Amino acid sequence: MPKSKYNPSSTPAPSTAGSAANRTPVKVNAEGTPKWYIVVMLGLMLIGLAWIVVNYLAGEQIAFMAALGAWNYLIGFGLAIIGLLMTMGWR
Repeated sequence: MPKSKYNPSSTPAPSTAGSAANRTPVKVNAEGTPKWYIVVMLGLMLIGLAWIVVNYLAGEQIAFMAALGAWNYLIGFGLAIIGLLMTMGWR
């Protein structure tokens, strides 16, 4: 049977003095998300939802919403989706 090429005496032993310092977790962004980011994120989601609800309930009585027609859905869902996409940057 062939012998293994592994030789335990040829591999260097790990140093125990500095190994604990190398495994210490480091916080990348300790301060978190700024308050204005969270306000804008939640605001966009709520404005998008409100736009769709107002369009559904009273879209025909509001002149500019009646002129926009089906574009109201794109505007409302677009605002809400932008707010949802911003949640990926929230820490």
